[in-house]
Amino acid sequence: MSTLTTYENFKAYVSLCNAPCAVLSVERKGDGICGDIKVIAANDSFSMTNENVEGKIYTDYMSKDPKFEDICYRAAFNGESYHAYLDTRKIYGFWTENTTIPLIHEKDSDIGYCQLTYFLTKEMDPGKYSIIAPDIASFVIETCLKLRGEDDFYTKMNMVTKDIREYTGSYAASIMTISRDLYQFEVVSENVLNNEVCLKDIFSNVSYDIVESWEDLVTETNSIIIRNEEDMLFYESKAPDWVKTLRENSVKTLCLVPFIHQNTIIGYLYITNFDVVNLTKIKTTIELLSVFLASETAHHIFIERLRSLSLIDARTGVYNRNAMNNKVDELAAQLNLKPMPFSVAFCYLNTLKTINKNEGHETGNKLLKEAAKLLKDTFKNDYIYRSSGDEFAIISTNSTETEFKNKVEKLKENASNPEWIYFTVGYYTDNTDGALHSAMRYANKYEREFNEEFYYNYPDMVK
Repeated sequence: MSTLTTYENFKAYVSLCNAPCAVLSVERKGDGICGDIKVIAANDSFSMTNENVEGKIYTDYMSKDPKFEDICYRAAFNGESYHAYLDTRKIYGFWTENTTIPLIHEKDSDIGYCQLTYFLTKEMDPGKYSIIAPDIASFVIETCLKLRGEDDFYTKMNMVTKDIREYTGSYAASIMTISRDLYQFEVVSENVLNNEVCLKDIFSNVSYDIVESWEDLVTETNSIIIRNEEDMLFYESKAPDWVKTLRENSVKTLCLVPFIHQNTIIGYLYITNFDVVNLTKIKTTIELLSVFLASETAHHIFIERLRSLSLIDARTGVYNRNAMNNKVDELAAQLNLKPMPFSVAFCYLNTLKTINKNEGHETGNKLLKEAAKLLKDTFKNDYIYRSSGDEFAIISTNSTETEFKNKVEKLKENASNPEWIYFTVGYYTDNTDGALHSAMRYANKYEREFNEEFYYNYPDMVK
């Protein structure tokens, strides 16, 4: 250190400040990359944990934050000041209102200095927009108006995603939702420069486990930023399977911002290959937008859950009678206009009444769940409905007559235990007429005939 940048001078300087204050040294690496940021001197109120942070790299006492690094670098080497709120609620339980200003930078040195002062606040001051660049504030407001002006969720998310990609100058942007209980995620919107690739196709090869791993990465921060190979290696050490997919798809830079609703991550905004020169602007913009996008996403998920509950049988997880009636009416109309081969089946769970009577309804519910799972495993890609208490209906438009018959035989083979799961099955295939209602009557009639045979062979079973 020169005489101007001695510890004693910096210590005397920060001690004059009543607010938490520190002098940070910032290392400059090649190609303008930010290296280590170290606390050179701090006043007594700077550390939130009362530990001595002087001489420590900032990541020793807080989470790595590329935006923070970018701000410090610009202050130390470009002479830029910065005033912003940072969402540090996950770390400290508070927002931090930070002011970063440049200090002396010795010529030809790769070490620069800046001053960091912060205040803690429970809530972000509504006046925050006064310290946001006008173009960012204007873009956020325009986006919110679009979110309110369009009724269809997918349409407005595609519009917003396109705007975000263009505003950030990135190669690709997408929005996805997360359903933990269903162990799946959905890419609800995407926009790619010149439509060169389809993100939904790319993400179809990404497992849910990889997407789930992001939650651990954002536990102590409000976004994931990858600016360069150094950051890529950092996240590769934590989530190698995910970073492998990034490398396979030529992703060099990335912003990943979670949508949080009631302390739960319900989705993400995913932006790739942006210009790192605009990092601070991009991060500020998308973190603000994520608040509004999270609200829209939460509303969409709520509506979808209500719709699902109205169509799904709660005990078995297959479609209910209401869903079957809707599908039959829709498919019957389609087949009337354009006949095509289809098959239907009715599967009667003969053992349910006996199990309910002898072992109780709790065991009966367990039987229903296992029976439904067997049906789903057997009739993959077909529509499965719980048509009544102990009866299930199958509608298939994806199987040939032989394929459907083989499925039925497989079910009968695996559901022939009169003490637990026993299905009697009636089925019918229509190759020419397209008469769905008639086919269902035939299948139901055959099922009832097989039922009589079952109860004749097992007279002690409850009808």
